[in-house]
Amino acid sequence: MYVPTRIFFTKGVGRHRDYLQSFELALRDAKIEKCNLVTVSSIYPAGCKRIPIDEGMKLLQAGQITFCVMARNSTNEPNRLVAASIGVATPNDSSQYGYLSEHHPFGETDEKAGEYAEDLAATMLATTLGIDFNPDADWDEREKVYKMSGKIVRTFNITQSAEGDKRGIWTTVVAAGILLP
Repeated sequence: MYVPTRIFFTKGVGRHRDYLQSFELALRDAKIEKCNLVTVSSIYPAGCKRIPIDEGMKLLQAGQITFCVMARNSTNEPNRLVAASIGVATPNDSSQYGYLSEHHPFGETDEKAGEYAEDLAATMLATTLGIDFNPDADWDEREKVYKMSGKIVRTFNITQSAEGDKRGIWTTVVAAGILLP
């Protein structure tokens, strides 16, 4: 059984005339191009420790199978805004799992995309923990309810956005949580 004990977060952007190469360049910018990435769903493992990217990079080897939660988006439309965001919500009780969310919108700024992804992760965790909240309330109001409950200790996001290259070449953005043993 494999349950990650550490996680780090990264993001990047790449531009190239070929779609696949723009993705590769975004992975390079995020410093994770040397891994064979396997995307998984949205659970932040119980007891998993967030580590700095520099520490996480030291644990990666070229070609290794690496589990991640990844958001990615691409465009070849000049000036089109793309974003990729990972939202994170962790419970106060470290023996319980948290949530990671992926969001990959068009036309949203870093702030808007990040807030949405963070809200999504927090809402998934809140419903799991049985926190009573108004789903129609805006994020700021729900965030206060979540944190005042004492059950959700932290929420944050990592977001990368970029405008499509004015020459019409591919622009790709990625955001990822890299899960490590």
